[in-house]
Amino acid sequence: MTKLRLAIVGAGPAGIYAADILLKAERKFDVSIDLFEQLPAPYGLVRYGVAPDHPRIKGIITALREVLDRGVIRIFGNVHFGRDITLEDLKRHYHAVIFSTGAIRDADLDIPGIDAAGSYGAADFVSWFDGHPDVPRDWPLEAESVAVIGNGNVALDIARMLAKHAEDLLPTEVPANVYDGLAASPVTDVHVFGRRGPANVKFTPLELRELGELRDVDMVVYDEDFDYDEAAQAAVASNKQVMVIDRVLQSWRKRDSVNNAGGTASRRLHLHFWAKPVEVKTDADGRTSAFVYERTRSDGAGGVVGTGELREVPIQAIYRAVGYFGSPLDGVPFDEKHGVIPNREGQVLDGDSNQRVPGVYATGWIKRGPVGLIGHTKSDAMETISHLINDQGAWWQPVDPSEAAVPELLASRGVRWTDLEGWHRLDEREIALGAPEGRARIKVVPRDEMVDISRGE
Repeated sequence: MTKLRLAIVGAGPAGIYAADILLKAERKFDVSIDLFEQLPAPYGLVRYGVAPDHPRIKGIITALREVLDRGVIRIFGNVHFGRDITLEDLKRHYHAVIFSTGAIRDADLDIPGIDAAGSYGAADFVSWFDGHPDVPRDWPLEAESVAVIGNGNVALDIARMLAKHAEDLLPTEVPANVYDGLAASPVTDVHVFGRRGPANVKFTPLELRELGELRDVDMVVYDEDFDYDEAAQAAVASNKQVMVIDRVLQSWRKRDSVNNAGGTASRRLHLHFWAKPVEVKTDADGRTSAFVYERTRSDGAGGVVGTGELREVPIQAIYRAVGYFGSPLDGVPFDEKHGVIPNREGQVLDGDSNQRVPGVYATGWIKRGPVGLIGHTKSDAMETISHLINDQGAWWQPVDPSEAAVPELLASRGVRWTDLEGWHRLDEREIALGAPEGRARIKVVPRDEMVDISRGE
């Protein structure tokens, strides 16, 4: 029987789902899968891209853990593609590779002043509060008034983490340094700005409801934003998700804090709709001092047009949460405009000729861009795997497909990789750290310490 030696680069949900689907698929060949991950721990954005107060979403880790704990898939953690192992290495030792490296950079927001001191990308802030090992451990939380640009779930995550009282995060796996930073924050007002109206937001009802549950935080909405046209009324009437979002927002309109009047909480979270970013103003020291936006209105067809009316909100920090963007990989075609690997249903294409690149596949956000929830990743992986199975004649012909070859190669290069047993060690250590405080875990943050624990060193 033919044996497929498959490499998957990226051990987040996309890569693990792809491995699981292939192992369960009907096929006429045997399969051996190696999973390569740049970080010492698996699970990607589920571990490092979901706010610590979202245990329900993190429950996805349970399903991913079950796939890995079968012991059929080998994991090589702390291995950097392009440095520790290359595409040429993979061609020598595997028949094919699937890239599932996701999208972890912030998309750009091209307005004057966006690069001023006090202006940050959402992805960097998320990495900080999730204890990512490759970001600085300090974060400048010095602003009393903060702007968050975007109307998706990430924007609401950022706003919630900024407005929430730090002690309310203590039951979660929030790292100690993150708790200390948030506890010292002087923030009183967080403003969230979106270009469209309340009936066209990108966040989910669950994310929105969680904002209203924050202790000692007033939700502030503005009556002028709810003058719905026929298109918005139709969206509320016909789409259950939009209907629930509208119901939540309408309930907030009845509170004393509407239009910023009469609230009693020590912090306020403002939702501004119909607000197109125009400029970030700075003070004499070049630091963020105000956010300027243009008031928009519906064009009647689901889009918006500018009204010409400019408004200014004093702030001392601004976070752009306008989407994530993929990163190029050494030797792999990359679409710089869209931040993805060019592909046709997961089969990677050469950027110039648009022809198939044999043996190379993509799945997840690096395949289709940062759209859809984690659940969409399964159907996405199924499409890629179906092509991989049918492309048997186009696989590479490796010189040495033996399972011993890759550990020997990494060892010869001095790579301190981690494996599944190592992840279990790290997992157990984090759980043990959290136990005395009644928490599910406390993350180990420094990369070297993660690797030392994983390798039993």
